[in-house]
Amino acid sequence: MRVAVTGKGGAGKSVIAGTMARLVARRGTPVLALDSDLFPGLSVSLGSGPDPVEPPLLGASEQDETGQCGWREGVDATIAAQRFATAAPDGVRLLQRGKVGRAGFAAIIGASKAFWEVAHGLVDAPAFRDWALIRDLPGGQRQTGEDWAPYADTYLVVVQPGAQSALTAQRVARLARLARLQSRQATVAFIANRVRGEDDVRRVEELFGEPVFASLPADEGVAAAERVGAAPIDHAPDSPAVAAIQRLIGAISPSAPRSEPHN
Repeated sequence: MRVAVTGKGGAGKSVIAGTMARLVARRGTPVLALDSDLFPGLSVSLGSGPDPVEPPLLGASEQDETGQCGWREGVDATIAAQRFATAAPDGVRLLQRGKVGRAGFAAIIGASKAFWEVAHGLVDAPAFRDWALIRDLPGGQRQTGEDWAPYADTYLVVVQPGAQSALTAQRVARLARLARLQSRQATVAFIANRVRGEDDVRRVEELFGEPVFASLPADEGVAAAERVGAAPIDHAPDSPAVAAIQRLIGAISPSAPRSEPHN
């Protein structure tokens, strides 16, 4: 399972990616969760604690005399993913690009470059061939269009019942399809999130003119978890949204048919 979760900011991408990672790991599959957002999100949804002040991936890179960032001696994409991913609950490993703090983006340039190289190195890395790779992309179109998740065979485009969310979903889906045409075909599946019934699902489909692959309900348990900064799978493990994400995992497993109903 190699998944990139994308869509408009605030649509619920991190909750879906983090909960998926935990649930897949509980099945016995090694999971590498990848977080390229410059702002907090995935670590909270994973329940892995606060983001480190200094991104671990800074230890994988160094600058040469021209100021260009490259690998430290003895490090490559596979080693960086193995060495600088941090532990998360249920055995998940979390690899982060890094977060923007008071020092701004300049402080994490080396980590950002290393993250990009890791993402592309994972496409054919033998050491991660049997791992699930689950990526939480930042809101918006940029990283999807620039192919920051080249290993993904499924893009989950998260959309809420609203015109702005649907417009972003349309654009992100188009970019995902264009990016993948250059190498291998990837599936783009629309996930209607925080819906309150079939009317909301139909509204989403009308807004962007494509069928919904799966829907996740508006869930007070998830909202309560977000308010206190907890992972939904820990704070509300029996909530309808967690159950829906479990079904989603079954629907996008490599052996599952792509005609799985959304409800």
